[in-house]
Amino acid sequence: MKPFIQLSHVDISFPVFDAQSIGLINTLVRFTGMPRSRSSTPAPIRTVHALHDINLELRSGDRIGLIGHNGAGKSTLLRVLSGVYEPVRGHIRQHGSVSALTDIMLGIDAEASGMDFIITRGIVMGLSKREACNLIDEIGAFTELTDRLHMPVRTYSAGMLLKLAFAVATTVTPDILLMDEVVGAGDAKFQERAQKRLHDLMSRVSILVVASHNEQLLKSFCSHALVLSHGQIAHRGKVDECLAYYHANG
Repeated sequence: MKPFIQLSHVDISFPVFDAQSIGLINTLVRFTGMPRSRSSTPAPIRTVHALHDINLELRSGDRIGLIGHNGAGKSTLLRVLSGVYEPVRGHIRQHGSVSALTDIMLGIDAEASGMDFIITRGIVMGLSKREACNLIDEIGAFTELTDRLHMPVRTYSAGMLLKLAFAVATTVTPDILLMDEVVGAGDAKFQERAQKRLHDLMSRVSILVVASHNEQLLKSFCSHALVLSHGQIAHRGKVDECLAYYHANG
C-alpha cells in the first residue's frame, strides 16, 4: 500500500487555564489535602479552537505547501498530521512512516552524550540499535562535532545542539515529511550543507507538507497549497493561485 494521510472533519481545541479557571486547581488540591478555594463555583474553562472541520487527503507524489499568517493553524495542522495532536472530532487514517521537522529539539536529555542522543533518536525513527550506531560517524562528520559526541549535550552551545538535532532528523528518508519553515542552524558554511541535505531529502520523500513564508521555497518544492485562516482551509489549489489568494485576502 502506498503512503497516504486522510483527515475527515477534524477539529482541534485546547482548554485555556488562567487565574479564573480554578476548577482544575480545586480538583488537584483535594488530593494533596490543601485547602480548597473559597469559590464554590468554578469559572468556565475557555477553549481555543485551533482547527475546524479539516478535510484533507494526501497521496503518494503530493507536494503541499501550507500558507497563512502566524496563528492561522499551520503548525497545529502539521502536528495533527504527525500524530502529536489527537482530534476532538473527526478521524485520521494514515499509512507510511512520518518524519516531522517541527519540534526537532523536543525531548532532549541534557545528561545524554551526543552519541546517546543519535542512537535514541535513531531508534525512535524506526532504526535498530545497530543501524542507529552506524549513523554516528556520518553525523559527526556532517556536524563537525566528532570530538564532542562523547560529551553530555548540556555542554553544547545552542547552535551545536541544533546542528546535531537537525542532522539526526534528516538522516532517515521517511515516506511522509512534514516541515515547519526551513530549519536554520550554524554558520554560513554549515547552512549551505544543511540546505543541500534538506533539499535532497525533500526530493526523495513520497509526500511532502511544508509550512513556510518563503514563497520561492513553496514554488520550488510544492505543486499545490492550502491557505489556512482562523483554523480553517480558506482556499486550496496550485501554489501560484493560493499565493495570489493569500495576498488578496490577507
